[in-house]
Amino acid sequence: MSMNNMMDSPPSRSRGRDEKKKKRWKWKLGPATILGFELLESIAFSGVALNLVVYLATVLHGTLAFNAAHVDTWNGTTFIVPVIGAFLADSYWGKYRTILASLLFYLAGLVLLTVSAAVPSLRPAPCTGVPCSPATGTQFSVFFLALYLTSIGTGGVKSALLPFGAEQYERDDHDTDQEGAPAPEKTKQSFFSWFFGAINLGIFVAGTLVSWVEQNVSWALGFGIATLCLLIASAAFLAATPCYRVRLPTGDTPIKAILRVLVAAFRNRTRTLPPDADGDGLYEVDDDKSKNGGDDEKLAHTEGLRWLDKAAVRVDGGGVWEVCTVSEVERVKVLARIVPIWVTCVLYAASLGQMTTTFIQQGMAMDTRVFGGRFRVPVASLVSVEVVFMLLWVLLHDVVVMPVARRWWRSGGLTQLQRMGVGRVLVVVAMATAALVERRRLRGEKRSMSILWQVPQFVVLAGSDVFSGIAQLEFFYGEAPGSMRSICSAFSFLALSLGFYVNSLVVTIVAAVTKRSDGSGGWLAPDLDTAHLDYYFWLWALISLANLALYLLLAARYKSKKPSPPHSSSHP
Repeated sequence: MSMNNMMDSPPSRSRGRDEKKKKRWKWKLGPATILGFELLESIAFSGVALNLVVYLATVLHGTLAFNAAHVDTWNGTTFIVPVIGAFLADSYWGKYRTILASLLFYLAGLVLLTVSAAVPSLRPAPCTGVPCSPATGTQFSVFFLALYLTSIGTGGVKSALLPFGAEQYERDDHDTDQEGAPAPEKTKQSFFSWFFGAINLGIFVAGTLVSWVEQNVSWALGFGIATLCLLIASAAFLAATPCYRVRLPTGDTPIKAILRVLVAAFRNRTRTLPPDADGDGLYEVDDDKSKNGGDDEKLAHTEGLRWLDKAAVRVDGGGVWEVCTVSEVERVKVLARIVPIWVTCVLYAASLGQMTTTFIQQGMAMDTRVFGGRFRVPVASLVSVEVVFMLLWVLLHDVVVMPVARRWWRSGGLTQLQRMGVGRVLVVVAMATAALVERRRLRGEKRSMSILWQVPQFVVLAGSDVFSGIAQLEFFYGEAPGSMRSICSAFSFLALSLGFYVNSLVVTIVAAVTKRSDGSGGWLAPDLDTAHLDYYFWLWALISLANLALYLLLAARYKSKKPSPPHSSSHP
């Protein structure tokens, strides 16, 4: 070795080590910033949502029916918007740009909300008597404009942030800067867990600290804290831009891709499928990405839904609406198999809805004094405490359950479908526990029964939400075709939205069917001491059990997508 080489070598190695260290920090900083963003965004959103009905009643002086109707409408809008945002993210803007565009609406909404609470002319004068004069049309208009701008903003963020964070762990052959990147699968699984934990930690902070400030200090200050949280989150998100892995949209809308397969299958309905079950006689190209300009992976043929395979029957000179590749057909099959699983998520979300409705009503009929009567537990506080239980379950899930399952069950631990099954089992247990507690209350102490008896049902329900919630996020993201990941990730929010409506429908039907001929009584009578809320909980235990049975049947028959192994492709 020459003297020059000997002198140059140590600095070169040092520069190489520094470069590797920079890359490692880059790949860690991006996901960490996204998790911090979600924590602050969750505080901001929950700081508005958790106290919305209280603000309408105490500040704007809305009527009970008016407040309930508008809160339900706003919640429905908030959880429908992610589907629209996901479509834009997958088809046109990309996830990163969708988040940025949504933040403009989000910040505008929160700033206007803070102003409406701070400026005296934008809210009615304080009132201690009854009845109070409601807000004027202008005051309501400004408030609801701010509220729906916030709804659009949070919906757009919810649609794209999770899949954008998960993308940071994905590498492919086209990446030129992979050195220092974390191992994808295990770290991605942990990301989903911590993302779920960040959401719930934000809910806890908002439900305790921010809500207390709003009700006891100043609504304007509370909304201002929410705005500041989002402003800090937005600034950090923008500052970390060089650390992100940004994928462009596919250039082909998911709806168009689905319709193309359905149209081709219909046109080729009279054609005979090749006898090979593995799809060797069907049309495929060497690089399916080149056909639609996207980042979808090439998928292997799967059995089932054979009528869709006719879309890939070879047609001489056929256009894109007459013949599709096996991979394009398999993406539609994936969606067709996801939808039945998603239906069980709607019923599961309806079961979870008892936590913020009938569980609270049950607690209102119990003794809230603890520690020898020196302290009263706010009835709704157990919902916030449930978030603490969830965080403990997240730790148990990541530190104990999954490592043990990897060691003794399979290398990847419990599958997503298995964890979703565990969550559905636990929700049955939670409903049955609530029914037993209510039965004991009715047959014994009634109003003098301690509210601490509710803790077990909240603990079990928290475990259910952790197992199913995290697994559902992973499942809808992981199974979705690359060009539809935002849309499929938004399925969880859509299931939650529809779950609220299902819950409301069941309450209405039960109240109407079980009341006496004179219109009094029933399972859900106003006086819970004369009602049978235990029967209602047993009903939900049966609904959850039936949903579990349906889920197990669907999960046993579910076929996951299979990446296609490299081989020579068939051409028309």
